[in-house]
Amino acid sequence: EGGALFLLSRDESDLRVSGWGESSDAHHFSAPHPEGVGARMAVSDALERSACHPADIAYINLHGTGTALNDSVEAAVVHDIFGPDTPCSSTKGMTGHMLGAAGSNEAAFLAIAMTHRKTLPHVWDGATDPSLSTINLATDETVDGRTMLSCSYAFGGNNAAIILTRE
Repeated sequence: EGGALFLLSRDESDLRVSGWGESSDAHHFSAPHPEGVGARMAVSDALERSACHPADIAYINLHGTGTALNDSVEAAVVHDIFGPDTPCSSTKGMTGHMLGAAGSNEAAFLAIAMTHRKTLPHVWDGATDPSLSTINLATDETVDGRTMLSCSYAFGGNNAAIILTRE
């Protein structure tokens, strides 16, 4: 397990929450909806609230559990909304899968990525699954964009997406 603490304020800052979305599709106790219904809704709501277009997102911090069904759904959602080129990665290869703290830590990692203007490396064995939709798994790349997305998907079909913007 882990934890992250954020202080949200109305004061001006270089970093702000510009969009968020959440859904609960209640498809299954531990499996996502096979078509990513809830995940798509959370990401779409975050984009709408932030007034961003998919092309505005410079980097995506994936939930990235490393399980066949979750990865299949998440890759399809990312590919369908953002296309195959947006850099993305999961931090779970570095931290393991925290349960209750996964979303807050992923948001903290996103804030770190934004501060350093870099993607977080996707730590994996390099073996791709040809059945997954094509996505751009990042290494340690510099990114110019000022808007990034983090996605978290949990048991019971709970889905969350947060967009951070650097001013």
